[in-house]
Amino acid sequence: MAKAKTVYVCSNCGYESARWNGRCPSCGEWNTFTEETVVRQSPSRASSGGGRQAPRPLGEIGCNEQGRIPTHDTEFDRVLGGGLVRGSLVLIGGEPGIGKSTLALQTALRMRGGTVLYVSAEESASQVKMRANRLGADGGDCLVLCETALDNILDQARAVSPVLVVVDSIQTIMAEGLESSPGTVSQVRECATRILKFAKETDIPFIIIGHINKDGNIAGPKVLEHIVDTVLQFEGDQHYFYRILRSVKNRFGSTFEIGIYEMKADGLQCVDNPSRLLLSDDVPPSSGISVAATMEGARPFLVETQALVSSAVYGTPQRSATGFDLRRMNMLLAVLEKRAGFKLAQKDVFLNIAGGLKVSDPAIDLSVISSILSSNMDVEIERGIALAGEVGLSGEIRPVNRIEQRIQEAQKLGFTQIIIPSNNMAGLDLKRFTIEITPVRKVEEAFRQLFG
Repeated sequence: MAKAKTVYVCSNCGYESARWNGRCPSCGEWNTFTEETVVRQSPSRASSGGGRQAPRPLGEIGCNEQGRIPTHDTEFDRVLGGGLVRGSLVLIGGEPGIGKSTLALQTALRMRGGTVLYVSAEESASQVKMRANRLGADGGDCLVLCETALDNILDQARAVSPVLVVVDSIQTIMAEGLESSPGTVSQVRECATRILKFAKETDIPFIIIGHINKDGNIAGPKVLEHIVDTVLQFEGDQHYFYRILRSVKNRFGSTFEIGIYEMKADGLQCVDNPSRLLLSDDVPPSSGISVAATMEGARPFLVETQALVSSAVYGTPQRSATGFDLRRMNMLLAVLEKRAGFKLAQKDVFLNIAGGLKVSDPAIDLSVISSILSSNMDVEIERGIALAGEVGLSGEIRPVNRIEQRIQEAQKLGFTQIIIPSNNMAGLDLKRFTIEITPVRKVEEAFRQLFG
């Protein structure tokens, strides 16, 4: 017989306790324990052998390569690794209003080859229709189901046999048999587990949308990310038009790929060449601006690095960085002062990565220190120069990965010169490029190339 048990579960990390605690011993958060009733199977039933499969030798197991299902969205397919895998469970997370539902509905409307089931547990059918009209789609083979009961959702999916099921969102779905409310750890874990089992049995891919908590993590919490096959994080600033779809976990592909979208009135548009949108050609030349050849996953693009250095008005100089790690910027400022002899201790330093992007590629270091020095000296950097290189603590320019792709991207956009680390010159075929390639070993050499 099934036994009911009352436990206290941390809503932040999923830690279970037999009694209530003011502070979670696992994650350290306060007042996160909620009381939930969990139904557990009795040992006699759990140990029964009905329905179990016998182990088989690995060599006798066939591999049915059915290929991937294209979503007809170049950026979405890029992040997934070529399309949706049959029977996979994909989780899309992001901040409220960032465009998760729009991305999911666009994907559902663009699918071909069969019916798509769009399950809306938060909005009515008329609201989904209004969003589809805004996207300029007539609906096609997309079926809309407004339901929160998991059993009914799976029954409809079994009856329709769609090529894709979209669930918006997992925090509002409820599984019968659990007394806890939707969105709790027990409900989210049970619903995700049953959806995954259904997807594997029927070979129907599922896309589920997940909310995030105040810390920016997907609510559920981490237990949800462990269950699903793929976790995609939809990032971006609501004050900017650009959105980034980043793969955090992918059992069927790389986690280094990103997709870039531009939010428009008629939905999310794929950005095939982000470098042209991130570089400002119509702005008059100014000091403190340089261009970095960066990589996001396996995709190169050029981004503008902006810096402003001014005399400190207050006693303590200000340090601010947008789109770049502030601690790394402080390290680069120390390298400039210790190794290059530029005194910036009594000056305010502000750094900004144009376009609202967050760049973590170490190759942007050379562009950052060049922008800071350009603003400090009030000397412009020529527009046709791109930079790529990691800066070490001794002032050396360290090599970076995928240097050929960075050079090709700068050459494609019409740049005349790119400054790269000297160690990246080994094995580089210079005849393939028409752009001038300048190798440097120390930050002093790079400054001489830029400022004479």
